[in-house]
Amino acid sequence: MRASRRPLAAPHWVLAGSDGARALCEAYALLAVPSWMAALPRGDGHPVMILPGFVGNDSYNRPLRLFLRAMGYHAVGWKQGRNLGHGKLDWARLGERVEKLYHHEGRKISLIGHSLGGVFAREAARRHPERIRQVVSLGSPIGKYRQLASALHGLYELLNESGHLEGEEHWHVAPEVPVSAVYTRFDGVLDWRVCLQRDGHSRCENIEVYGSHNGMTLNPMVWALLANRLATNPDAWHPFRSRGFLQLSFPNPAWGAQEPGPAISRAGQTRASDQVFA
Repeated sequence: MRASRRPLAAPHWVLAGSDGARALCEAYALLAVPSWMAALPRGDGHPVMILPGFVGNDSYNRPLRLFLRAMGYHAVGWKQGRNLGHGKLDWARLGERVEKLYHHEGRKISLIGHSLGGVFAREAARRHPERIRQVVSLGSPIGKYRQLASALHGLYELLNESGHLEGEEHWHVAPEVPVSAVYTRFDGVLDWRVCLQRDGHSRCENIEVYGSHNGMTLNPMVWALLANRLATNPDAWHPFRSRGFLQLSFPNPAWGAQEPGPAISRAGQTRASDQVFA
């Protein structure tokens, strides 16, 4: 497949304008979930924390938490309120949440982060690798030059006047735990290429799905994917393989996490505050 060389930019207005409606369709598709849940691997009870996307909170992720509990996991929210960006995030409180959950359960935690929540999940894993089992980011702006690729950059800047955050220049580097970066080419909020893990280690992968940005946590195929990834033993980790009834539901990822990735060009100059958003 030919690598795209167009400049990083916010998605086309057609994708952006239809993202909400497409997310609603994905939510309605969840009505079919009970019919194929029996085919999904069951959980082992380990704790799973879900971090919401920009301007989202734990309420938005409640359906996903209920599904993961039904699959046999101790699924919880991040309990940090609404995610308004790095300028509003209390990293100490998030670290305490990880520590308390780890010590309460006595087991490593899987982190699932939607959009901006995926960026924060990866950073939590970087700061507490001994506590984290794996990280799954869902449509998260983990690549460089993130401020060029979001339809919500203006709102993000308005809410985060603190500018550059220490260590942010390293956020594209994968933490030293198993990492799954999930993306969709039909993303209406982010240029999908900024959601790819590039130059990752041997336990990193990119997984492409069909769907919208806002519907990532309400997408039945994402739920099936999460059931697969969470059930994978980190000591015997292997990349995701769609088999059986899932085989036709996932495109083949165009680029592996250990490959250079698609060639892209950068539009304009990056300001000192190369912020994370969306």
